[in-house]
Amino acid sequence: MYYPYLRGKQFELILIRDNAESLAENSIHPIIEPVKSDFKAMKKAMQLLHEYNTNCTLIINPIAGETPVTTDSIVKELIDGEFKEYTNISLGFILHADSDIFELKKYLERYKDRSFSIIHNGFTNAKEVVISIKDINNIARHIFIDGTVGKLYISKFKTDKTKQILIRNGFKPQKKNSLYPLNEHFSDLHITYNLEGMDGFGDYLIVGDEYKEGGGPAYAVAIHLTYCNGEEEDDMFIYHFVSESTDSPTDPGGKFLEALKKLVMAVEDSKTHILKTSAIDEYLKLYEKKHYPGLGSVKKLSMQHHLELMIDYLERSNN
Repeated sequence: MYYPYLRGKQFELILIRDNAESLAENSIHPIIEPVKSDFKAMKKAMQLLHEYNTNCTLIINPIAGETPVTTDSIVKELIDGEFKEYTNISLGFILHADSDIFELKKYLERYKDRSFSIIHNGFTNAKEVVISIKDINNIARHIFIDGTVGKLYISKFKTDKTKQILIRNGFKPQKKNSLYPLNEHFSDLHITYNLEGMDGFGDYLIVGDEYKEGGGPAYAVAIHLTYCNGEEEDDMFIYHFVSESTDSPTDPGGKFLEALKKLVMAVEDSKTHILKTSAIDEYLKLYEKKHYPGLGSVKKLSMQHHLELMIDYLERSNN
């Protein structure tokens, strides 16, 4: 039902490792796009998903980054190598504006014993795709990236045998952290995906769909935290806790503690609807210790919180 889309960066892969069992228990299906040519961390994460039999999609033709990881290296080292016996992995193929449909068909036929997820991300000729895959039986799901394809395009793939998944970015990035509002809408797709005629939904957690290798020095530190508002039918919103100091790129640790203080005050206010997750517990410990773990760890904690928030919502909606 829930298909979080993650790029295979360090802290995203740590998130997968830390939550492999929970993902399996809650039938959460991560979509993973490799962005590093060194697959060591990827192998560790996928090994744990395999051990817990967590279904996932591994994209074999990444497009993220200035120099995307090559399909040949993924196929040779992972699909035909380390992950050859990992039956929990569905192969993902991105159809973007410049895709060659014959490449898709080549891999569908080459890996007939593997399930496939086709990620529709800007390809325009739905009819060409439908004709090319009409006799293919190993396509498990069509994953549509919201905003890159229209409803008419999507309607061409309505069949009984393939699941339909919609991925929507809820995170609205700002050019500067100081520009974030305190609170804004994130997404209602977790509530409305069935109204869109979909079998499942996904997002990019609190990272957003725009891929960045790394940012420069931050003049302000922002901590992003999603929450469901029970008074608004569990519609999802996001807090942006921004440091007070914004005039120079120095002292990121001090700025983090400024932002963290705002987070702690919001957590202690029952009107904010913030779910008490393991990530929130960790934030509270960091505040008590006045410790700054680095921006990567902060992002990972907020991703952890979002994941637990989704699990909580799914558990409540299924009861």
